[in-house]
Amino acid sequence: MKDTFYVTTPIYYPSGKFHIGTAYTTVLADSLKKLNQLRGKDAYLLTGTDEHGQKIQQVAQKNGKEPKEYVDEMAQMAKNLWKTMEIEYDDFIQTTQKRHETVVQKVFEKLLAQGDIYKGKYEGMYCVPCETYFTETQLVDGKCPDCGRDVVKMEEEAYFFNMKKYTDRLLAYYDAHPDFIKPEYRKSEMINNFIKPGLEDLCITRTTFDWGIPVLSDPKHVVYVWLDALLNYITALGYLSDDETLFKKYWPANVQIVGKDIARFHLIYWPIFLMALDLPLPKTILVHNWIMMKDGKMSKSKGNVIYPETLIERYGLDAVRYFLLREMPVSQDGIFSPEAFIERYNFDLCNDLSNLVNRTVSMVNKYFDGKVPESSTNSNNVDDTFEKEAQGYIEQFEAKIDNFEIADSLKEIWQLISRTNKYIDETAPWQLAKEEETEKLKDSMYHLIEYIRKIAILITPFMKDTAKNIFKQIGITDEKLQMWDTLKTNIQLKDVQVISQGEPIFMRLKAEDEIEYLKNIMKAN
Repeated sequence: MKDTFYVTTPIYYPSGKFHIGTAYTTVLADSLKKLNQLRGKDAYLLTGTDEHGQKIQQVAQKNGKEPKEYVDEMAQMAKNLWKTMEIEYDDFIQTTQKRHETVVQKVFEKLLAQGDIYKGKYEGMYCVPCETYFTETQLVDGKCPDCGRDVVKMEEEAYFFNMKKYTDRLLAYYDAHPDFIKPEYRKSEMINNFIKPGLEDLCITRTTFDWGIPVLSDPKHVVYVWLDALLNYITALGYLSDDETLFKKYWPANVQIVGKDIARFHLIYWPIFLMALDLPLPKTILVHNWIMMKDGKMSKSKGNVIYPETLIERYGLDAVRYFLLREMPVSQDGIFSPEAFIERYNFDLCNDLSNLVNRTVSMVNKYFDGKVPESSTNSNNVDDTFEKEAQGYIEQFEAKIDNFEIADSLKEIWQLISRTNKYIDETAPWQLAKEEETEKLKDSMYHLIEYIRKIAILITPFMKDTAKNIFKQIGITDEKLQMWDTLKTNIQLKDVQVISQGEPIFMRLKAEDEIEYLKNIMKAN
């Protein structure tokens, strides 16, 4: 039986069109799924939309639609975008689906019966956009600490989850499971900012609106966003349903990916809910930062919003996926700018990767009529040093990707690409041909094709179409030679024929024109 790998995105709030920030999270999850599939695991990716709450009800009314009609349209918009971005999700959950609502109701009654939920009255400052209550001391300059907007004072009857009961158990879990929170500094944030000051019991129902899941035993209450939303990760697998096959197979999740704005809910509330249900916790929750613009967060009023479809249509999907993953360190905010995007395109994709493949294919055609030569048994310092350093980059890639350092892991691949380009200069095939050093020339061409093959394998989870193109150009049609387990040793390639005319994978762009184009697009958005 294959090892399993379950990865989730947050369920996205469908209040508007998704920008590149949402795309980044989903590409990240999709890449981890594809990587683990390539490694031979049974990988499963869940994404979806978070569809209840006062804000959604208000947005739907503003658009002249019923809430359910509105959220279904938005879910379809998300599915269309993920199709465009070749996101290979296995399930898309909507929290308005019956399979989810039924289980949320069952969980509520279970937690109520065992004394984890109690009825009380909530009085506090409420942020409608964030759908979160705050105490006076949590406010920043009298405004919401998460989004900076105005809050309103509200009082209503509500059910609460007894968070205090689980505080010590949560802290003990943090200590015993150092891989639970990544990056590690997020753990200190949770402890110092939320747990040490005193974890407040969590309001989990509302009565002032009705767009939510009714509480079975008290239908005037609807389940409030975080108990409802967070349970999607297990309701989608069939938890507490007639068929728990997927739940038994994939839970606990290997990694759950969330943005820093919802870290608190996933690092505190979610593990406590799971403890109360006596369920295992996910192995890792990966918290990433945001994609920012030079002048701060994306907003239409600033004229700095960029949508993934715009970039894909002009520059291709793989260039967009590469930029998002490479430019965005998980542990700090990344910056999108037209200049940075075009620079990555021209230098990383054109100068480094495309040029390497194109030069090599041309030389194999020129010197060996397109047939990749087998390597000799002769050993030399240039080849030995190259192999040792190249394999070192592959090992570093694996170490970093396993620690979810995504941008740095891609950097290792580009180090390998750069080192392979350097190898061309070191061996100078044109000089070897001129001096009729046939065996050395064969070794040079063999090593170039062999390490381009490995580069194509490494980029497959991130840039699938580009990898396929490279395999085609260097004549690697045997799927066994495209497998992850062939990275560790060099393969003696036999009867491999490159294409007769190399085609640049990426064409260099005129930087000034493209930067101007992107700036205009952003203003238009």
